[in-house]
Amino acid sequence: MELPRGKSYIRLEQISQEDIDNLISRVNSCTWRQTFHIQPVSGLLNDPNGFCFYNGEYHLYYQWHPLGPFHGLKYWYHTKSTDLVNWQNVGIAIKPDEYFDSHGAYSGSAVEHDGKLYLLYTGNTRDENLVRHPYLCIALMDDEGNIIKSKKSVLDKVPDGYTEHFRDPKLWKVEDRYYAVIGAQRTDETGAVCLLSSNDLLEWKFEGELATNLDNFGFMWECPDYFEMGDKGILIFSPQGLEPEGDLYQNIYQAGYVLGEKIDLERRKLTHGGFIELDRGFDFYAPHTMKDPSGRRLMVAWMGLPEIEYPTDISGWANCLTILRELSLRDGKIIQTPIPELQSLRKAKAEAKGELSDETKVIEGFTGVTYELICEFERGDALEYGIEFRASDTEKTVIKFDAVQGKVIMDRALSGKVIGSKHGTERKCKIAGDVYKFHLFVDSSSVEIFVNDGEEVFSARIFPDIRSQEIRFFATGGRAAFKAVKWDY
Repeated sequence: MELPRGKSYIRLEQISQEDIDNLISRVNSCTWRQTFHIQPVSGLLNDPNGFCFYNGEYHLYYQWHPLGPFHGLKYWYHTKSTDLVNWQNVGIAIKPDEYFDSHGAYSGSAVEHDGKLYLLYTGNTRDENLVRHPYLCIALMDDEGNIIKSKKSVLDKVPDGYTEHFRDPKLWKVEDRYYAVIGAQRTDETGAVCLLSSNDLLEWKFEGELATNLDNFGFMWECPDYFEMGDKGILIFSPQGLEPEGDLYQNIYQAGYVLGEKIDLERRKLTHGGFIELDRGFDFYAPHTMKDPSGRRLMVAWMGLPEIEYPTDISGWANCLTILRELSLRDGKIIQTPIPELQSLRKAKAEAKGELSDETKVIEGFTGVTYELICEFERGDALEYGIEFRASDTEKTVIKFDAVQGKVIMDRALSGKVIGSKHGTERKCKIAGDVYKFHLFVDSSSVEIFVNDGEEVFSARIFPDIRSQEIRFFATGGRAAFKAVKWDY
């Protein structure tokens, strides 16, 4: 079965079980299926939603189009975990089957209230001319996992001054009142974030636009997320329509944050600094955070981008989520570190150390398809140094530090199947001082690289041949010492 793109609003129940089984069989035969990332059983995954801790478990939902690797009729798919590492597929959480979500249950968030989990989401509808009309919708999950949708929308009209691109509410609570930021597009086709409030999560009031100093910053702000750390307020969002500037904004769409004072809810104002990209790699969008019971701020994102085709499309599926990252602040900047729970995946261990002198070294025990690798470098006089991985005679993915430019560079020109090449095959960012650590999480078709203990992160999907398994350490134009440890996953 291959659903034609013009039929993308076909409902799951209209497809025979045999066709669904055949699609899943095709998906499962793909050699690029991930081993430790959340991925769809079939079709397309995109934005993570409703990430929370409820009734003793972590719950995470995501946008899901089950019938093909493209955007169509979206469901909320539910997965849960007790340890943030091993995730159990629960199944469909929200079906698009009411007047207010007839063309898709779009992104939103979750909060616990009166012993139940409230899921606030965007209902997507289209009229006979396929013109979009969004609604703000609510569903409730009880402690047995039963989900019931409210029979009516809680906000059924886009406020004046905004287009029908009005979606992705993110909830939080202040004392006894609930608030949500929601992504918007003004009628002049510039992006913004608006503020909603409620006493009971069932009746919602439009408070107005959140004032920032980014008045003309892209044409749409998707997936906003507001939270506070210490005395700081942080607004994460995914602006669409930014033009590249030097090494910045190189992807089709971006994801990042502004950091400043806590939001002034009375004046609907956020005083903040400049926009900072969260990830310097190729595939990172729609990040979504939650505060866990121990007080950690955890983040997950879609490891993919809208309007980019991926090599797994031919196998009937696309995209995955990132590993979970813990957020902290250092010198007015968000630092991302992989959650320590991932260490439970570590299996066979290999270690190495040595000095590189204008050379590339292959070391016994350092090969693989899925693994965690920590490499610490000490620069002598090398002009650049780094790691080649998922490598063979014809393929390699490269992460390196160019000491002359003072930049970390990721290169996937030879990573295997080509993805989004019109947006370039290198990503770079400036870094203060030398790079002393690369921390890699490599899965069957992705890599996430944490630089200098989370000062910068590069996330990318890569699609090499299954036989490309070498890991190589290199230095050019001089010497660099290194020590490395690798665990199979």
